[in-house]
Amino acid sequence: MFARVGLGSRGYLDWAYGVHRVPDGGRRVADAVGAVGGDRCGPAGSAPARDGARRDEEGEPVTGKLWAVSDIHVGHRGNRPVTEDLYPESPDDWLIVAGDVAEKSDDIRWALSLLRSRFAKVIWVPGNHELWTTAKDPVQMHGAARYDYLVTMCRELDVLTPEDPYPVWHGEGGPVTLVPMFLLYDYSFLPEGTATKAEGLALARERNVVATDEFLLAPDPYVTRDVWCRVRLDETRKRLDALDPSLPTVLINHFPLVREPTRMLFYPEFSLWCGTTETADWHLRYRALCAVYGHLHIPRTTYYDGVRFEEVSLGYPREWQRRGLPDRLLRQILPVPEYPPGSLNKWGGHFRVTPEMEAEVEKMRAARTAQSMRAGREGKLR
Repeated sequence: MFARVGLGSRGYLDWAYGVHRVPDGGRRVADAVGAVGGDRCGPAGSAPARDGARRDEEGEPVTGKLWAVSDIHVGHRGNRPVTEDLYPESPDDWLIVAGDVAEKSDDIRWALSLLRSRFAKVIWVPGNHELWTTAKDPVQMHGAARYDYLVTMCRELDVLTPEDPYPVWHGEGGPVTLVPMFLLYDYSFLPEGTATKAEGLALARERNVVATDEFLLAPDPYVTRDVWCRVRLDETRKRLDALDPSLPTVLINHFPLVREPTRMLFYPEFSLWCGTTETADWHLRYRALCAVYGHLHIPRTTYYDGVRFEEVSLGYPREWQRRGLPDRLLRQILPVPEYPPGSLNKWGGHFRVTPEMEAEVEKMRAARTAQSMRAGREGKLR
């Protein structure tokens, strides 16, 4: 037998522990960080209004900001009040919800309905948890049929999905094409020392690190999840290749598009369930101004090839209660935010790292190394 280790299990993340809570809980966005840049006008040919406001295609003033959040996991009791406390800064604000809203369909509907009632536009992409089929869910649908059901639900709620035309942000920092994607993973983020999916999975099982997806995320009608991933990649590439090449993009996916963010995981074997190497250059090929993702439960801002990557997750209560909520749970995507010196930790994280945290991480790393060495010796004896 091998253990099922879910994202966010204690010790799973390399350093997401025990930082302070901000006095107001960090849930409101009214104190959002100021923006720099964003000097683009609206659509081509538009002119500022007399009051200096930008205009959309209908000539109406454009205001508002584009925010993002993921992994709100509202099925966990402590996360529901946090979600209830998410508000826009203005009636023109848009919100990206980058997956892992919940497991049960009624919880997903509740959360997306609430957020849509507050934001001018909500854009959703599925995480792995939405695609689970659990015994307690009244909707007993699997795989692609479950995804299609969720897309239909979102359309009933007036929430955009990866199956809808890509919207264009005409607010400050625009015009920018917003690209919600559903790509899954194909086990190509291999652990060190392995060269194939089979070797990677064997090592993960040996070390008792196996995603719950293997039990609850059915790939039907596809044979495997990686086959489903390849289908999604092909379909998405075609749409991306057809985009207006003059516009930059914001690429939105639950899983990171590049491998680098997974190197912060305490259990590196879990990277198998975190993305695909097929998207390694998409942020460059498709002119990304920003790539938005979640899944890792490590809220960070990092840069790869000069492109900003925003991991925007809340995570489980046991995680954010230890490290504290970010000062601003909703992450500003556009206009491009300014991060003053000292506002991020040394890894780009949106929480303070204490000496106690680092000591705990080193202790856990040592235990992990000892476990690996013991497993290696036992393997040689066999």
